[in-house]
Amino acid sequence: MIASPILRAAALAAALLLASAAPAWAQSTVRPEVGTPLKAADSLFKAKKYREALAKVAEADAAAGKTPYETYVIQRTKGSIAAAAGEHETAAKAFESVIASGQVKGPEQLKMVQAVAGLYYHAKDYAKAAQWASRYQKEGGTDPAMQTLAVQSYFLMNDCAAVSRAVGEGNGRKPAEQELQMLANCYNKQKDSTGYVAAIERLVTYYPKKEYWTDLLSRVQKKSGFSDRLSLDVFRLKLATGNVTSAGDYLEMAQLAIQAGFPAEAKKIVDKGYEAKALGTGKDAERHQRLRDLVAKRQAEAAQARPQAEKDAIADKSGDALVNLGYGYVTEGAPQKGLAFMEQGIKKGGLKRPEDAKLLLGMAQLQNGSKSRGLATLQGVHGKDGTADLARLWILLGQRA
Repeated sequence: MIASPILRAAALAAALLLASAAPAWAQSTVRPEVGTPLKAADSLFKAKKYREALAKVAEADAAAGKTPYETYVIQRTKGSIAAAAGEHETAAKAFESVIASGQVKGPEQLKMVQAVAGLYYHAKDYAKAAQWASRYQKEGGTDPAMQTLAVQSYFLMNDCAAVSRAVGEGNGRKPAEQELQMLANCYNKQKDSTGYVAAIERLVTYYPKKEYWTDLLSRVQKKSGFSDRLSLDVFRLKLATGNVTSAGDYLEMAQLAIQAGFPAEAKKIVDKGYEAKALGTGKDAERHQRLRDLVAKRQAEAAQARPQAEKDAIADKSGDALVNLGYGYVTEGAPQKGLAFMEQGIKKGGLKRPEDAKLLLGMAQLQNGSKSRGLATLQGVHGKDGTADLARLWILLGQRA
C-alpha cells in the first residue's frame, strides 16, 4: 500500500505537534474550569493514559462561555492526545479547528496541515487526506511524501483521472516512479487498457527499464488490428530496448531481416547474438552457424547486385525500391547515402505502404544521428495498423536519447 516514508513523515508531523501542544494552555490565562482539567489531561498524557486524558479534555470543553483562545487550547490538546491514542479522525478534526482559529501561522501551520493529511489517511478518509495534502503543497510545503500521499489517496479511491492529475509533470517536475506505477495499477484495476498503456508510456519516458518496455511492446502487439507484417519492426524496438535476449529471438529476427531483403541488418543481429552468447553455444550451435553462413552469402550477393539494383530503383515509378535500397545502405554503415535514398523514395510517391516507409525512415534517422528529423518523421506516421503505435514508441525512445 502506501510507502513507509510517508507514514513516518505524517507520524513525525504529529509528534512535533504533541511535543509543543501540552504547554500551550499554561502560557496564557485560561479560567480554572478550563485550565484545571487540562492540567490533569497533561499529567495523564505523560503517563500514556490517553483515554482518561481525553475525558479530562472533554471536561474542559464542557465549560460554558469559552473564549476563542480557550477553544483553541482545548482543540490543540485534544488533537495531540487523540493522535497519540490512535484516534486519527478525532485528532484530524481537532487540528482542523486549530488551523481555522487563526492562532497558528507560518511553518507551524504548515506542519499542522501536513499532520491533518496524514491523520485523515490513517483514518481511511482518503478524500480529505488528498484535500489536505493538496493544501499543504499549495501553501508551500515541499515534503515529497505529501505528493505521494495525495496520489495514493486518489488511487485508493479508484479515481484514476485524479491520480493522473496529481502525478503531474508541470514546472519541470519529474514524476516519481512509484506514483506512475500507482497510476498504471489504477487503470489496470479498472481494466482500462488505453489508460494503462498511456501510464506505461510515461514510465518508459522517465524510467526506461527493460521490464516496462517488455510490457508495453507486448500490449501494443496484442492491440486489435495490429498487423503481423510489422513483426520485424517490433523486433527492432525490442533490440533497441534490450528485449532481444534468447536464441529464438535472435534467430527469428535475423530470418525476418533476410526475408525483408536486409542481409546487413541480419548480420548485425546474428553478431549481437554471438556477442551475447545466446548463439553459437549449446546443442543448436551448428544451426546457428548455418544461419551465419547464409547471412554472409546473402550479404555478398546483395553487394554484387547493388549497382543494378540502384539503377532499377531510380528508374522505378514507385519509391519503394529506393526506400529499401536506402535502408540497406544505412544497415551497411553508409547512413548519409542511405537516408538520402530513403527520403528520395518517399518523395517520389507511389508507395505500397507509405506509413511503413515513414516509420522505417524515422527509425533510421533516430539511430544515425538525425534526432530532430527522425522525431519529426515519426510524428507524421498515422497508420491504424500498428505503424502509428510503433512510431510513438520510437518517439518515446528517441526523446530519452
